[in-house]
This record gives sequence, C-alpha cells and structure tokens, in this order.
Amino acid sequence: MVYPQPKVLTPSRKDVLVLTPWLAPIVWEGTFNIDILNEQFRVQNVTIGLTVFAIKKYMVFLKLFLETAEEHFMVGHKVNYYVFTDRPADVPRVPLRGGRRLLVLEVPGAARWQDVSMRRMEMIGSFCAQRFLREVDFLVCADVDMRFRDHVGVEILSQLFGTLHPGFYGAAREAFTYERRPQSRAHIPRDQGDFYYMGAFFGGSVAEVHRLTTACHQAMMADWANGIEAVWHDESHLNRYLLDHKPTKVLSPEYMWDEQLLGWPAIMKKLRYVAVPKDHQEIRHR
Repeated sequence: MVYPQPKVLTPSRKDVLVLTPWLAPIVWEGTFNIDILNEQFRVQNVTIGLTVFAIKKYMVFLKLFLETAEEHFMVGHKVNYYVFTDRPADVPRVPLRGGRRLLVLEVPGAARWQDVSMRRMEMIGSFCAQRFLREVDFLVCADVDMRFRDHVGVEILSQLFGTLHPGFYGAAREAFTYERRPQSRAHIPRDQGDFYYMGAFFGGSVAEVHRLTTACHQAMMADWANGIEAVWHDESHLNRYLLDHKPTKVLSPEYMWDEQLLGWPAIMKKLRYVAVPKDHQEIRHR
C-alpha cells in the first residue's frame, strides 16, 4: 500500500487538541488516513454492531437513520444493525449492502422518554451478555433521531470511545451540565471533569460496552432506590463513568452536531452525524 509518509515535525492539526492528557487520540478530519485504517480492520475481519432504539414515536426517524447509515457508516465492513423497538411490524425495509444485517429486538415501551433513555443502558448490557459478545467485535450505540451525513468509519473504533458534546467542546468544566448533587452516583464536583460527552454516540469493544452499560444501569438503580434521578439521566451516568474509566479514543463534535442550532464553524471540516430537525415536545410526549 502506497500512502504519504507521516511527518514528525508537521502536526496533523494546529487548531484543535488531537490528544488527551492520557494519550487517547481525539478524532478530527485530517488526523487519520482511512485507507490505512480500513486495511488494518479488514485484515482483522471485524464485524461492527450498531444499536439504535426506535420506541413509540421515534420509529419515524428509523428509515432515514438506516438509509444514511448504509451510505456512510462503516462502508466496506460487516455491520449488524440492532434495532430495539416496541413496534417490530413498523421497522422499514431498507436495502442493505452485502455483509450487513438488520436484526429487530422487541422490547417494551415506556411511559416517559426519560425511562426509555435510562433503560437503554440496561437493555444494551443485557444483550451484550446474551448475544453481542458472540456476534460482533465492536459496538456503536447511537440515537435514532439523527442521520449520517458524511463518512463515519473504523477511525472511531477503539476499546472505549466517547463523543464530545457539540454544545460544550469549548467550555470550561464548571459550565458542564454534569450531575452536581452529591446524593447521586453520577455526581461530578465542579473542580473535576475532562470533557462533556454526549449520550447519543458512544461505544467500543463489546466487553467494554458491557462493563459501561452495566455500571451505569447499576448506578441508576442505586439512585432510584434513593429517590433521585440524575439531571441528564443516562448521559449523566455516562459522563461519570468516562471520568473514572478514561476512553481510549475521543470523537470530535464532527461526530455529533446540530447545524440548525450551532451553524457550521470553520473548525468543523466535516459534519458526519447530525441531528434531524424535530419538535422534541411533540415526539417525546406522543
């Protein structure tokens, strides 16, 4: 394989942080060569699982999610789409590339969107043990009310990855919307914290995702027993977990963006995974 030689004295990006203090790469456009990475992962013959929850009214987003994933997500690699839903008959039929499968996992609905969000950790953890450990090598956990707009490939894969929240990537830790009440297991004091991670896109090896989701579910159950619910539900517990268990790779906000709210700043060379415009109140309370 022929490719440009890496240049030790020429940094890949000068305008953004590309390495955490614990030496985990932060993935931005311009920091990786996808041809090299594709070849490495093809040799390993990996299969990637993509989990998504289409519960109640959120089913309306699934078709676009799957269609754009087929266009941009892990192209050239084997993928299992795992659709968790309470409406299996409504799952759309989307043409899939070779080596890619759509697997529908029927789960109960919930009265509140917050409960769907929080139970996601329990269900992903349960299915990791039941089948994901046998079926895939890496697991990517995503929100359904999004669409893939540009390449999202094996450059994201690592033992454990989180994604920088597009609203806080330039903020001081004191401004992060962590859970601040000491009574919660998700509590992070104001003088602690690395980044604020988005609950809508995280993943890693199946074993690491199993550990993460199980720990977050147990913490949420402990909070529930004490009559407390973290401010941002499973996302609050995800941030606590990733503070204690540092991710081995961090994705830039290219991998989680809302152009309607945030525009397109010059620092973002690509917008890869983006929010679909929606009425949150109408969707969540249907």
